[in-house]
Amino acid sequence: MSQKRPPRAGSKRAPAAAPSKTAKAAAGAAPGAKAGKAKPAARARGPQRVVTVTDIANAIGVSRATVSLVLRGSPLVHADTRARVEAELKRQRYVYNRGAANLRRRTSSSVALVINDLANPFFAEFAAGVDEALGEKGYVTLLGSTGESPERQQAVLASLMEHTPAGVILSPAEGSDAAQLHKVLDARANVLLFNRELAGADDWGFLGLDNQHGAQLATEHLIALGHRRIAFYGGHADSSSCRQRRAGHAQAMKRAGLPVDPAWLIESAPNRLEAAARTGELFGDQAPPTAAVCYNDTVALGLMLGLLARGIQPGKGFAVTGFDDIPEAAVTTPPLTTLAANPRERGRQAAQLVLAQIDEGAVPRRTIAPVTLSVRESSGVTLK
Repeated sequence: MSQKRPPRAGSKRAPAAAPSKTAKAAAGAAPGAKAGKAKPAARARGPQRVVTVTDIANAIGVSRATVSLVLRGSPLVHADTRARVEAELKRQRYVYNRGAANLRRRTSSSVALVINDLANPFFAEFAAGVDEALGEKGYVTLLGSTGESPERQQAVLASLMEHTPAGVILSPAEGSDAAQLHKVLDARANVLLFNRELAGADDWGFLGLDNQHGAQLATEHLIALGHRRIAFYGGHADSSSCRQRRAGHAQAMKRAGLPVDPAWLIESAPNRLEAAARTGELFGDQAPPTAAVCYNDTVALGLMLGLLARGIQPGKGFAVTGFDDIPEAAVTTPPLTTLAANPRERGRQAAQLVLAQIDEGAVPRRTIAPVTLSVRESSGVTLK
């Protein structure tokens, strides 16, 4: 049986016959379907159109600016108008694209708050105040903690800056360097430093406590009770707040004509554990101090624990003062004499200062908050 040979290369083949109209229709029909007039293919549905601010504004006859103000939670919109806008937003299922809004405004509705020691109740209260005040203005708090580590601080700030916060409130870690912070913080960022001042950070706002005057008040209080050998206990001398409080202690002693023995200036980390552990350093001299002005309340509470471990009753055998007036200060045994700084109110103040820079274009400024002496039983020794 002979086989058909394949055509040679280059040879011409007869063109295939064009399919008939009937064949075309049948080709797209399901098996078993009758041939007939072909139905038009269903049109593919594209993505649903995104509802815009303009759509909302046109629907209820207000301006785009009014809708934008409602979306940002501005108090400038009348309550009735706000209700109409919000109802239309809900009816049209409008979704607010916060990222796009941030790009348009070159800012965001968040503020970064970076704390050096969240274990300290003072800063927990401060953070609560910041969050309250920011929330009232429609801002969200991005919280970071550095644990007093400048290296950790750089990493935390770098991460938070990826969220393009509208502002930054920073309580610097011990040993912070302004030049390093400038490398990680955007030059356009609205920055407010709290508590510790840094050389080379004059372009940023600052909120601090009246540290020197506060420590002076505490020292004068102890002098008035009859104490002549008064230590300054806790903190590190390379911290601006510690230096200022030491200066207040030294000034009060000098005015009273009293010497300050260098052995009475004892450094410790500003926490309860190390303050308790270093209590023995107060009693190495034959004439040890009879009272101590402590760097902060947590140091004072640690010192009182250390005194108790040595059989010394705080407020009876040794006078102690703190600084901050954390909630625990009033209920500890004995209640702690301290400088009231109102940390929650300071947090609200910090938020208001940075929001003034963000929303009103206010120039960064240096602000010092007052402190007041709250006398309690821990300083109750009268030697006169």
